[in-house]
Amino acid sequence: MVKLSKENISPYIIGTMRLGSWGSKLSTAAYEAFIEGCLDLDLIDFDHADIYGDYTTEEDFGKVLKTRPDLRDKMRITTKCGIQMMAKNRPEHQLKSYNLSKAHIKASVERSLKNLHTDRLDVLLLHRPDYLLDPHEIAEAFSDLKEEGKVLAFGVSNFSVSQFDLLNSVTPLVTNQVEISLLQRNAFEDGTLDQCLKSGCIPSAWSPLGGGALFQDSDDARLSSIQRVLGKLSKKYELMPDQLLYAWLRKHPAGIVPVLGTSKLERIKAAHKALDVSITKEEWYMLWEAAIGTEVA
Repeated sequence: MVKLSKENISPYIIGTMRLGSWGSKLSTAAYEAFIEGCLDLDLIDFDHADIYGDYTTEEDFGKVLKTRPDLRDKMRITTKCGIQMMAKNRPEHQLKSYNLSKAHIKASVERSLKNLHTDRLDVLLLHRPDYLLDPHEIAEAFSDLKEEGKVLAFGVSNFSVSQFDLLNSVTPLVTNQVEISLLQRNAFEDGTLDQCLKSGCIPSAWSPLGGGALFQDSDDARLSSIQRVLGKLSKKYELMPDQLLYAWLRKHPAGIVPVLGTSKLERIKAAHKALDVSITKEEWYMLWEAAIGTEVA
């Protein structure tokens, strides 16, 4: 069993959202090959959510662990709950909403454990803040799940600084997974990363490449400016632009861990090759300046 700590978390988290019916529709054999390829790179953290693939991706991934239980102790599994989405196999959901009640959290965990063919989750994240959340009720759910050995650690996703503080004041959180990229820079300025440094929690970044907009032809002057800087740095470091964008995120002292959303092992291997590269502070600000369209104050 591989426990989570700031010292041993993978430099990248492997996102599963696009592996199943929302993306590549991998077969069970392809899932197995993909998982083994990631583990061979010592990328052991896999990020799920109950809703992925309209509530099917956990089960698809779990089919591998059912026949290859030896893989389970080589990896860490994170999953998320709290979004109630309308789907064919959730007919009881009448509209998309959020539910972080104790009953829903515990029922979601039971389903995830069954779907993933595992006896525990390494990390459970609350996927989105529920505007009706009761932090003490959530703390009770977390306490029960930890005592039962079903979840080892807890965190949140897409929580604001105040929402994180509220919940962290009654139950310890290990991570906040938020959108962070050169095109989505709020976490640098709204206190999210400051809070991670202060509390010692691990920030992880979903959509770290900005949804791919930086790799497309565009008439947008700001995107063109970023692409010019990326081109210059690509020549210096002999890296592809996506590798530089990962290096840009990883430069921050909070230790941002990008969530890789690809199903292609070659792209994961390419990201892994960039781990030894550290851009300079001035180069970091060159990209920031290009993104904001002006020099810093």
